[in-house]
Amino acid sequence: MSKQKIISYTFTDNMNEINFFVNKTNFHAFNRLINQESTFSFLYGPKKSGKSFLSNIWKNKYNAIKLSNNFEELIKKKDNILIDDLYFFDQEIIFHLVNYCILNKLRILITSPYKINDINFKFNDLPSRLKTFSFLEINKPDDEMLLTILTKLLVDKQFIVNSNDIFEYILRRVDRSYKGIYDIVDKLDILSLEKKRQLTIPLIKEIL
Repeated sequence: MSKQKIISYTFTDNMNEINFFVNKTNFHAFNRLINQESTFSFLYGPKKSGKSFLSNIWKNKYNAIKLSNNFEELIKKKDNILIDDLYFFDQEIIFHLVNYCILNKLRILITSPYKINDINFKFNDLPSRLKTFSFLEINKPDDEMLLTILTKLLVDKQFIVNSNDIFEYILRRVDRSYKGIYDIVDKLDILSLEKKRQLTIPLIKEIL
């Protein structure tokens, strides 16, 4: 029997403070970034750890503009600046924006999946600027965070979970990382739609 064709949809999270789950893995970063006065911030942590989510909360709170292809706009408006993922942008542009924020006493937040010492800088003047920032880390997920993310993703995908054994089964076998949880839920979503089956341990065994 031929497989059912799956259409891929993109879902948008409601990125506000209420929907951001805080526990010991990210409390320090959240508290420093959202609740305290830090003008220049560098937020780093593993992929899928919530950096974009948290940085968007910061952007909304401080009326910042996010860097995309809008360099000229940013240096005219004199607003706070968000650079979500240092790797997506030219390092010389980032350097000029940091200097611009310093000169105009603006806030700036830069995110990265890596610590500053692990980044290969091509623009030599940038590291010295970034070392003056406050460094905020989102740590690897603990059991509570993994379960929370797994539960949210399964709800988002409209899975019906009839037994807590399903959560335990997945968490004992999946790569215990933020990305690992996202990847397994995406695979289960595709497989369940293809086979028109609800989420069960036998279905999960076909993936893990």
